[in-house]
Amino acid sequence: MQLSVQGAWGVIPVHLNELSPPGIRATFPGVVYQTGNLLAAVNLNLQVAIAEAHGNNFGMAMAIVVGTVAVLIALLVAFGPERHGIAMNEAQKAA
Repeated sequence: MQLSVQGAWGVIPVHLNELSPPGIRATFPGVVYQTGNLLAAVNLNLQVAIAEAHGNNFGMAMAIVVGTVAVLIALLVAFGPERHGIAMNEAQKAA
């Protein structure tokens, strides 16, 4: 599981740095990660509410949440911006 998680998410800080303007490049990935933690704090209560609505089926609740997140991530990857190959040192000099 650790191999899969690091394989999938290990490149995200680099991608966030490519997307961020030079002036906030050092701050942007941390703010995004912590905003994700804030949103994820709702996860337990959300899954409990879904499970209770489906006869205490926590497996279904987890599947609904994970499936929804997987679809959202796929949409963000498919339609999100791409700045592959940006020369960060050149962008920093221009700022």
